[in-house]
Amino acid sequence: MSNQFNKIGLVGKFGDASVNKTLVRLSDYLKKRNCDVWLEASTAKEIAEHNIAIAEFAELGHKCDLVITVGGDGTLLHTARSLVDYNIPLLGINLGHLGFLVDFHPDDMEKLLDEVMAGSYMEESRIMLTATIDNVNEPEPRVSDAFNDVVVHKWEVARMIETETYIDGKLLNIMRSDGLIISTPTGSTAYALSGGGPILEPYMDAIVIVPICPHSMSYRPIVLDGSSKIDVIVRDYPHSHAQVTCDGQINMGLVSGDKIHIKRKPEKVRLIHPTDHDQYHVLREKLHWGEQY
Repeated sequence: MSNQFNKIGLVGKFGDASVNKTLVRLSDYLKKRNCDVWLEASTAKEIAEHNIAIAEFAELGHKCDLVITVGGDGTLLHTARSLVDYNIPLLGINLGHLGFLVDFHPDDMEKLLDEVMAGSYMEESRIMLTATIDNVNEPEPRVSDAFNDVVVHKWEVARMIETETYIDGKLLNIMRSDGLIISTPTGSTAYALSGGGPILEPYMDAIVIVPICPHSMSYRPIVLDGSSKIDVIVRDYPHSHAQVTCDGQINMGLVSGDKIHIKRKPEKVRLIHPTDHDQYHVLREKLHWGEQY
C-alpha cells in the first residue's frame, strides 16, 4: 500500500482524556497502512495504556513527514508554534468547538485520511509572527512565535495602559486603551474579530492591528503589508501594568519602557485540508451567516 506520508506524529489536546480513543484509533489505522507512528510526549502521559512510540516535539520535527493533531484550534496553534521551523505539514482532527483550523471530523476520519494518503488533499501556507520583547529589567530579550496573534494588554481589570506604536520606524499612534491586537490573517477570525477587526483571507501576506477598547473612537483597525515591522512601547503611564500574550497561550509580563518588536516569521505553517475545503463555507458555518432567527 503506497502512502503519500509514511512517518507520522500524533498530538492530542493537553489534559483532555476524551481525545484518547481517537488517538489510539488513529494510530491503529496508520499502523495498518505500515506507517511509522510517534505520540508526542506530553500527549502520551494522558493515555494510560498504549503501544505507540513516544517523541518530544523536536524529535517529531526531525522524524515526521506529517503531524496530525486531535483536539481543537488551540491544539493546532501550539503544535504549529512548536514545529514551524521543521517545515512539516499539519492536519487537524476536530474534537473542539469552533474549529477554523481543524476541519477533519472523527466520524469520517479514516475515509478522509485514505484520500490524504493517496495524495488527494489541499495544502496551504500561512504566515506566523515573531514577537521579541526588550525588557528594561532583563539583560536578554524574550522571544515567542504566534500563529494567531500577539496581544499587548493591560494587567488590571479597570485600568488602561498607554502604548506608542511604530510601523517600519514611523509613528502610527500614541494610544490609551485596554491594549492592542497584532494579528495574522489566521488570527483575524479569533480575538481580532471580537475586537471589531476585519476578516482577512487566510493565505494573505498581511498583518492587522486592532485596538482594544481605545479611549478615543478615532482609533480604528489597520491592515498592513506582511513585511511590516511593528514596534510597541509601553509608556510611563500611571498603573501601566501590562503583558504580552501570544495565541492566548504564552504570557510575558511588561513594565513601563518595555519594547515589543513584531514581524513576520520567515517560515510558514503548512496546513492540510480535504479537497473540498472552502473557506467561505467555514465562515458561514462557524459564524452562522445567513441563518434564520
